[in-house]
Amino acid sequence: MLIRIIADLLLLIGAVFALAGTIGILKMPDTFSRMQASTCVSTLAILCVGLGALLYAIFTMHSASAAVKIAVIVLMIFVTNPVGSHAIAKGAYRAGFRPEKRMEVDEFRRDFDE
Repeated sequence: MLIRIIADLLLLIGAVFALAGTIGILKMPDTFSRMQASTCVSTLAILCVGLGALLYAIFTMHSASAAVKIAVIVLMIFVTNPVGSHAIAKGAYRAGFRPEKRMEVDEFRRDFDE
């Protein structure tokens, strides 16, 4: 019973973080801020939802195969989410999108010989 409550709480926390990320995407002023909001918050949301689903699969469903699938999915998202976000940021920079405020450190400029 306690594990089920913890799993439900983790799922709820993950849903709240996903909602916060969605609101962040809508409220942020430029492309790079939107990507930061979506990447960081969605990774945290996936962590909470994945842990909740993992607890549910192990202790409620008693399914090792479901637990392994959930763990692999969470691991893949943890690996691909930051890498994809970085690739999109470089593509946006190359396409000419710049932050509204001047950047203190512009490490992308040296990559594109500007």
